[in-house]
Amino acid sequence: MALLTVSNLSLGYDSRAIAEGLTFSVSAGDYLCIVGENGSGKTTLMKTLLGLQEPVGGLISIGEGLKKNEIGYLPQQTIVQKDFPASVYEIVLSGCQGRCGLRPFYSKEEKALAGECMERMGIADLSSKCYRNLSGGQQQRVLLARALCAAQKILLLDEPVAGLDPVVTSEMYDLILGLNKDGITIIMISHDIAAAIRYASHILHIGDKVFYGTRDEYLSSDIGRSFAALQEKGVER
Repeated sequence: MALLTVSNLSLGYDSRAIAEGLTFSVSAGDYLCIVGENGSGKTTLMKTLLGLQEPVGGLISIGEGLKKNEIGYLPQQTIVQKDFPASVYEIVLSGCQGRCGLRPFYSKEEKALAGECMERMGIADLSSKCYRNLSGGQQQRVLLARALCAAQKILLLDEPVAGLDPVVTSEMYDLILGLNKDGITIIMISHDIAAAIRYASHILHIGDKVFYGTRDEYLSSDIGRSFAALQEKGVER
């Protein structure tokens, strides 16, 4: 069964659709990359999947007993967030809030989980460091560890490598792929079509035309070949 099933979804604001006819499903273990032109509604789709925004139309169904507190989310960072004056440990541990229920404190298990997630992301030695003093790549690892504290089944990532240098970008992609191989379902927005083709099991393309299918199906489709060619030429649509 699918973790998420989306049927004829329309996205937008104030009842005005910016994307329509989105139909796709995400099963356990999938690595779905969402690609498409700038302004096509990729981030709006992710917020809608998370319940942060109401759809204009269509249906989103959650299956296999998936609960909202089993979904991790790594949004794009704002300037203010990059300057947040908290320790790495405090930020990572805050990812366990969804597990606390009505408890006003973190349990020993949740604190241990935060430690495990920091180890997994290679940032345990930064535990007491102030977040705003870290490099961009280190900050993204912290936020990924935080999201991982919440992601018992599925992790949503909005441009997780934006603004990072090529070496750190490659490291982040490897970390995300490792999480997927460990059983975490990935839904990731990316402007990097080469990375999407390399890592994803499935691709959802949003724009003037909509496509959903496996990576190989996308590569053999007209829309996939056309968009990949534009990306290779460095053309932004």
